[in-house]
Amino acid sequence: MIGDIAIPAYVLDDERRVLTVAGISDGMAMARGGSEVKGLNRFELFVSRERIRPHVSEELAKKIGSPIVFVTPTGSKAYGYDAEVLVELCEAVLRARESPEGIQKQQERIAQRCEVLVRGLARVGIVALVDEATGYQEIRTRDALSKILEAYISKELLPWTERFPLQFYEEMYRLLDWDLNPASRGKPGYVGKLTNALVYDRLPEGVLTELKASNPVDPETGRRRFKHHQFLTQDVGNPHLEKHLAKVIGLMQAADTWGDFKRMFRRVFKTDQRPRKTGRGSVTI
Repeated sequence: MIGDIAIPAYVLDDERRVLTVAGISDGMAMARGGSEVKGLNRFELFVSRERIRPHVSEELAKKIGSPIVFVTPTGSKAYGYDAEVLVELCEAVLRARESPEGIQKQQERIAQRCEVLVRGLARVGIVALVDEATGYQEIRTRDALSKILEAYISKELLPWTERFPLQFYEEMYRLLDWDLNPASRGKPGYVGKLTNALVYDRLPEGVLTELKASNPVDPETGRRRFKHHQFLTQDVGNPHLEKHLAKVIGLMQAADTWGDFKRMFRRVFKTDQRPRKTGRGSVTI
C-alpha cells in the first residue's frame, strides 16, 4: 500500500523485490487494453512516446523491455519489474511534466498518480515496503540470524585454550573488592553471570542463546561441561571475543570502583542498563 494505492508485490527466491506489471500499470492509472503495439509491451510503448522518451534513461528502458517472468505462490505465471522501476518511471514522468515541452493532456492523470506515489515513497523505501507487504522482513531477520550464527558458532568443539586472561579476573575482583586465588580454577557462579553480561552478551544478538543451547548446564553438577568459547569459530567468533575482552579490561583498569566501571561500560558499549533477554540469571550492567 502506497497511500491508498495497492500494488501486488513479491520477493523472489533470489531476493529480488518485484511489483507486477499490471499492478504498476493500475497504480499509475494507465489505461488498460492495447498493451502491445509492434511487439512492444505497454510500458515500452509508453516510454517511447515523444514527450516521455527524453527523460527515460537507457538503463531504465532496458529494464522495461525485459520484464521478469516468475511463478506466484499459487502456481500462476506472472510478469513484473524490480520494485525500483516504479520509482524511476514515476520520476521520469514528473521530469517530463516539468520540462518546457510538458506532457500531453491524457498523460496528466498518470503524472498526478506518479506524484502521489513518489510522495508516499518518500516516507518509506520501496524495498522495505515490499518486505513488509510480503512478510519477507521476518524471513530476512531469520536468515540474517542464521548467517551470524554460522559465522560465530563452530560446527565442532574446539580444544580448550586460555581465552580469558588472568588480568580480566584480577581487575574484576579488585573492583568488586573480592580476594582472588590465582591458583584456583573454581569461581563463584556470579562471576559466570558477570562474564556473560560483560562479554558473551556483547556478541551479536542470538549468539549467547545458541552457546547456552550448545553447552547446557549438567543437571548433576550444576555446571557446564565446556567453556562457551570452545563453541566459537576460530576465524570470527573467538577473534571478536578477544578484541572485546581487551576493551573491557582496559575500562576496568581505568576505573577505581565497580560503579565507575559500569558507567564507562554503558557509555562505550551503549547499553541501556538492561540486560538482554538471555534467560534466568541475567545481571544488570
